[in-house]
Amino acid sequence: MKKLLFVLIVAGISFSTATAQGSLQFGAKGGLNLSNVSVSNGQQGYSYSSLADFNIGLFLKVPVVRFFSVQPELYYSAQGFRFDDGSGTGGTVSEHVNYLQIPVLAKFTSRSGFFAETGPQLGIKLNATDKENGASQDVSGAYNSADFSWVFGLGFKVPAAPVAFDLRYNAGISNIANDPNYGNAYGQYGVRNGVLQLDLMFILFQQRIR
Repeated sequence: MKKLLFVLIVAGISFSTATAQGSLQFGAKGGLNLSNVSVSNGQQGYSYSSLADFNIGLFLKVPVVRFFSVQPELYYSAQGFRFDDGSGTGGTVSEHVNYLQIPVLAKFTSRSGFFAETGPQLGIKLNATDKENGASQDVSGAYNSADFSWVFGLGFKVPAAPVAFDLRYNAGISNIANDPNYGNAYGQYGVRNGVLQLDLMFILFQQRIR
């Protein structure tokens, strides 16, 4: 999976620079994460809810042809979810799983500044923490080292300003659970990330190509 993503990045940038019409852009992005998980064949009585956190990183927009570009990114994404085991004790556990995300997006931009984007994303797990009743413990071993997802997004580039707004959803494809016994709750089942992101993007450098 990692090799495939690397090949896509290299091929996309090589083709783009050879046929580009537009501006090469480098910038920073950051914003809000609303993350949760979908659990298949999960244990009865468990309920899951969203966790709010943040993301921050860098992007490179490489023009290919008019109105179309390839945009690789590298960013930190704090994700996770909350769950209740249905025991009636009122306790809710929050799971915080942090990733280094590497998406490669195909981006279509209109004259007005509105854009749509989609593409694969590789997430490299950095760490994972379980928090309950003020106590926390490291649970990195309960999650796989990598996550693969697909990105769908819409946004708007402000005319005559180096700023854009970006709304996207990262739909998890791979199972992130690793330990079949972790928490006796969901590890033995299919667990997939789902992250809604609202970001502000700043263009730090721009170079016209052709």
